[in-house]
Amino acid sequence: MGTLKNGLFAGLKTTWTLSKVIFPITLIVVILQYTPVLPWIIDIISPFMGLLGLRGEAAIPLVLGNALNLYAGIAGILSLELTVKEVFILATMLSFSHNIFIETGVALRVGVKLWVVLVVRFGLAILSAIIINLVWQGGGEVAKYGALQVSQQVPDGWGEIILFGLQKATFGVIQLAVIVIPLMVIIQFLKDRNYLQKFSEKLAPFTKIIGVKPNASLTLVAGLVIGLAYGAGVMIQAVQEDGVSKKDATLAFIFLVACHAVVEDTLIFVPLGIPIWPLLLIRLLTAFILTIVVAYVWRKAEQSKHKEVVIP
Repeated sequence: MGTLKNGLFAGLKTTWTLSKVIFPITLIVVILQYTPVLPWIIDIISPFMGLLGLRGEAAIPLVLGNALNLYAGIAGILSLELTVKEVFILATMLSFSHNIFIETGVALRVGVKLWVVLVVRFGLAILSAIIINLVWQGGGEVAKYGALQVSQQVPDGWGEIILFGLQKATFGVIQLAVIVIPLMVIIQFLKDRNYLQKFSEKLAPFTKIIGVKPNASLTLVAGLVIGLAYGAGVMIQAVQEDGVSKKDATLAFIFLVACHAVVEDTLIFVPLGIPIWPLLLIRLLTAFILTIVVAYVWRKAEQSKHKEVVIP
C-alpha cells in the first residue's frame, strides 16, 4: 500500500511540474500557428534550405515539427511533393530536433542548460542534413507516401482558435498524466523490491561506455522508450532522489537528444516511403559518438581544473 501511495504521489508531483511547462507552451504555439508568426519564420529560413539539400518550401515541415511535434512535421511533408532524399533529410533533422519548446522546457526542469539543449539539437539537425546531402547521391525519385492521412479542422475566429489551443493543451497534460503516473507507480514498486539496483548493475557496462554513472541508467531507458517529454518525469525524480548528478543528467540528455523514443519516432516515418533502418542507425551512432566525445572532453576539463587547484 505504501508503494502505491508513494508512486501516486511521485506521479502527481511530476505531472504537476511538467504540466506547468507543457500547458502554456502548447497553448501559445497552437495560437501562433494561426497568426502570421509561423509563416514569417518560414520566409526567413527558406533561403537557407539549399545548404541542407532542400527546396525553400521544405521549411514548412521543419517549422511545424519544431514548433509543434513530429506529427505536425509529417503533415507538412505530406502537403509537399518531395524527393526520397529530401524526405529522408527532413526525417533525420526532425528526429534530432522536434517539439523544441516543450522538450527544451522539460530539459531545463531537469537542470540541463539552455545553450546545451539548443546547440546539440539544432547542431545535430543541421550537420546531419549537410552530411546526407553531400554523401548521398541518389534518392532523386519523387517520394511515394503511404496511407497516412493527416487532417485537422481549421478553427474559425479567435474564440475557436483559443478554445482549440486550450483543448490541445489540456489533452497534452491528460496524456502526460496517463503515462507518467502509472510509470512512477511501477518505478516505485521496482525501487521497493530493489529491482532498480539490479537493473542499474546490468546496464553498468553500457553507461560506462558513454561516461554516465549506473544510477542514471533508468533515465536513459525511460527516454529511449517513451521519449524526452514523458521520460523527463523519470529524469526529474532521478536527479532529486537517486543522486544523479547534473553532469550525468546532462550527458544522459545529450544521448537522448540524438536517440529517444526509438520505436515510435522511427516507425512514424514508415508511411513516408523512406529507408528507416539507416535513420535508426544514424540516431544510435550519433548518440553514442556525441556522448562519448562530450564525456571525454568534460573529464579532461575537470582534470585540468583539478591540477590547477592542486598545484600552488
